[in-house]
Amino acid sequence: MEGYSMKCCVVFVGLVLGLTVNGDPQVPCYFIFGDSLVDNGNNNGLSSLARSDYFPYGIDFPGGPTGRFSNGKTTVDVIAELLGFNDYIPPYGGVNGQEILTGVNYASAAAGIREETGQQLGQRIAFSGQVQNYKNTVSQVVNLLGDENSAADYLKKCIYSIGLGSNDYLNNYFMPTFYSSSRQFTPEQFSDDLIDRYGQQLNALYNYGARKFALIGVGAIGCSPNKLADSQDGKTCDEQINSANQMFNNKLKSLVDRLNNDLSDAKFIFINAYGIFQDLISNPSAYGFSVTNAGCCGVGRNNGQITCLPGQSPCPNRKEYVFWDAFHPTEAANAIIAQRSYKARSASDAYPIDISRLAQL
Repeated sequence: MEGYSMKCCVVFVGLVLGLTVNGDPQVPCYFIFGDSLVDNGNNNGLSSLARSDYFPYGIDFPGGPTGRFSNGKTTVDVIAELLGFNDYIPPYGGVNGQEILTGVNYASAAAGIREETGQQLGQRIAFSGQVQNYKNTVSQVVNLLGDENSAADYLKKCIYSIGLGSNDYLNNYFMPTFYSSSRQFTPEQFSDDLIDRYGQQLNALYNYGARKFALIGVGAIGCSPNKLADSQDGKTCDEQINSANQMFNNKLKSLVDRLNNDLSDAKFIFINAYGIFQDLISNPSAYGFSVTNAGCCGVGRNNGQITCLPGQSPCPNRKEYVFWDAFHPTEAANAIIAQRSYKARSASDAYPIDISRLAQL
């Protein structure tokens, strides 16, 4: 009898460990739309200045330089881990066959909500192009699963992460030398235009099976090393840019309410990346950071002039830096943003629920 009890316990513990360590993912697939914050190689094959498929990018990533704009993992890599996926979601440019059934990453560095955004950097895949690529994927999912109904049943369980808008400010509105948008629109009008276009693409995704949406707000771009380098003391954020970013985020949160009301069989959530990031910058020591105003590698004041140079030696204490280069967070910062997106630490992190609860719906 005693032997039976022990065996029973071992089986039970094994089952529990299996569920928590090697169980199925919480959702069958994870689709990612965005810009350089989450691009994992889609720009590698493009004629673009917005590329990171060279050392020191990826210095802490198992595969080395992959096209990720960080020393290691991006936020969506960590979210994929938290959702229980055994591997990272592959880029659209390098995905084959059955692989698409766990999801695809369509993100493209320099991409924006507006078509022209980022054009001074060369080729990139705008939000509309990423949605078109997703439509191509859906056709493949239908073929793999046999029919449209099976594909629809499958896709409605997946999570769709969308994070765009940063470049529409950084590489459009606040770049008057290249773009006329700041002369055409007030910040209020520009944010309205972006949200209108954003909503159209979300509707297109909905029409192609998406039902669980995590909309990632724009971060505090005015506090990036690139913008801090322009300040007198090298530490003061550009409040004009941050104010415009917050305006966009407030409207994106309102869009979540509107879409949840209009599309009752779908669920939209808002992730407050701006607030989470501001917390990192305001309370760095609480997270183990000591440098918040400079990139770990780069050029010029605050390492904020451009991204890391090929072959450049980065800072050795990367876990103490919030920023990896002039614009992008380190793996350490990405991990915290991802963890709080997945499981909200503060009531303001996610609205109306976080990604972990979205996965359960």
